[in-house]
Amino acid sequence: MESLVEMQCEACREDEPRLTGAEITLLRREVPEWQIVEVGDIPRLQRAYSFRDFAQALAFTNRVGDLAETADHHPAVLTEWGRTTVSWWTHKIAGLHRNDFIMAAKTDELYRTAE
Repeated sequence: MESLVEMQCEACREDEPRLTGAEITLLRREVPEWQIVEVGDIPRLQRAYSFRDFAQALAFTNRVGDLAETADHHPAVLTEWGRTTVSWWTHKIAGLHRNDFIMAAKTDELYRTAE
């Protein structure tokens, strides 16, 4: 089976179903460091990455931005001194889609290859 990091996002329509609890449990196995948080009743995948300083956090933020632009799927990103927090969810369905897990895996890959 193809890993999430090898997959590409597919266009998502407003009438697509959100992931079920069982689907989320299965996909989380590939991105175990991500948490599911609810913001305004909308579930999101969220993870904070640590860095030595603001410059490294900002450089990572820019790499995540490039990844998002390439996939045409955009997260919420908070950049602070020594930390970047990334949240993925699918705006069109106000919930989680497979694309969010693909992007979480790709974000982890960016972090592993940072510096």
